[in-house]
Amino acid sequence: MASSSLIRFLVLASVLFSASFIEIYADEAEAKESVLTLDNSNFSDVVSKHNFIVVEFYAPWCGHCQKLAPEYEKAASILSSHDPPIVLAKIDANEESNRELAGQFEIRGFPTIKILRNGGKSSQDYKGPRDAEGIVDYLKKQSGPASAEIKSAEDASSLINNVFIVGIFPKLSGEEFDSYMALAEKLRSDYSFGHTLDAKLLPRGETSVSGPVVRLFKPFDEQFVDFKDFDAAKLEKFIEESSIPLVTVFDNDPNNHVYLSKFFNSPNDKAMLFLNYTSEVADSLKSKYREVAEQYKGEGISFLIGDSQSSQAALNYFGLKEEQVPVLLVQKNDRFKYVNFNVEADQIAPWMKDYKNGNVPQFVKSEPIPESNNEPVKVVVADSLQDIVFKSGKNVLLEFYSPWCGHCKKLAPTLEEVAVSYESDPEIIIAKFDATANDIADGDFDIQGYPTVYFRSASGKLVDYNGDRTKEDIINFIETNRDRIAEVDSKPKEDTEADSKPKDSKPDSEAKDEL
Repeated sequence: MASSSLIRFLVLASVLFSASFIEIYADEAEAKESVLTLDNSNFSDVVSKHNFIVVEFYAPWCGHCQKLAPEYEKAASILSSHDPPIVLAKIDANEESNRELAGQFEIRGFPTIKILRNGGKSSQDYKGPRDAEGIVDYLKKQSGPASAEIKSAEDASSLINNVFIVGIFPKLSGEEFDSYMALAEKLRSDYSFGHTLDAKLLPRGETSVSGPVVRLFKPFDEQFVDFKDFDAAKLEKFIEESSIPLVTVFDNDPNNHVYLSKFFNSPNDKAMLFLNYTSEVADSLKSKYREVAEQYKGEGISFLIGDSQSSQAALNYFGLKEEQVPVLLVQKNDRFKYVNFNVEADQIAPWMKDYKNGNVPQFVKSEPIPESNNEPVKVVVADSLQDIVFKSGKNVLLEFYSPWCGHCKKLAPTLEEVAVSYESDPEIIIAKFDATANDIADGDFDIQGYPTVYFRSASGKLVDYNGDRTKEDIINFIETNRDRIAEVDSKPKEDTEADSKPKDSKPDSEAKDEL
């Protein structure tokens, strides 16, 4: 039987060996890590030494960041052998000491990847894939010239796929060439560019042109289109408008995802036609819809079409039902909707004309009005907004929230406490409005993020709340802005309506989740 002293020795030796092994392993793992770790103390110094460096702004708790991490590390390892090496770095943007940097680069979500050039003097968003192979391919292109010179038909064949822009020039110098190259640099994260002295090398289009002209190739509609105005703003607008289909198709084809993203990110009004592709009227609807899209080309309206059988999620999102198909919907400012239910082919053109002329009423999606509304925080839906907030004659604090919003979840118990404090006061209503399940009529409220809190006094004065989200501060705000019902009733009507419009918004003292 081993002595107790021998056992203690073996245990101690085991602990020491384990600690040494862990330390050696950690050092080795750290040595193998190809992604640079940055913070506020070394960020500027490291970035300033690189003409091209990629920085991921992440949060340790972010699931998407955790999923990206091994792919990002693998890409960093591969790109470290590139000539010249391409450096990938990361910074914990959730760390308090790094938040000023996150604000400087306008980080609004995680992960956000930035490409920094010229020692950090210029910054662009990374818009490539998130797998290692895709990251490597995208960054190799981004680290090279913004526009590749096409010297042979083989060059053109290897480069021109999907949307590709080529500048055709009589010489690779001059005002037009410089303007084109500057725009290529500006838009390089969104588009692929090339330039050539010989149009005969290109697969499509007039071969005798000597330029200067910009030719945009695309795998849809007319296959290519030429543009001869080298004014930077006009050329950029041409590229943006010509690089998406006249009518974007809403489906699950991965090749369409880039066009769907451009459609929904566009500032244009968005017309969407959902129909059953197998119906007898499908072909006539598609044909007439395309004619209308041609008619409004360049007038600030983008067009999309989708098969209702595979677009149920989209119909639900917009508050539409299968029995209302075919349905034509226009979304304005990404908020306000205008709808034509069970539309027929010959109704599309006149309805769109009425919309353009402002003669179509807004469609307002609403949840059902609750049968009972007895909780301290009252539930307001679109169909009850007027009655509870505008016509009740009471002082109403109304929160616009989203169920997925973390800041809203944090505010909820505080709002409950405020509501309980006012349960015995019949002049005060504390309420909430799910802005993802209900629409807001144009002009009622300006909602830029969640949560947004407004207070409407009994006399109609509308104020947005920008204070601290504590029970005491919210109650103090209510007491400062509330009206006493008896006093309101005694005022002349014209006085009570004078301040019914919202005050100018001020910066919120606490964070909001983006819409």
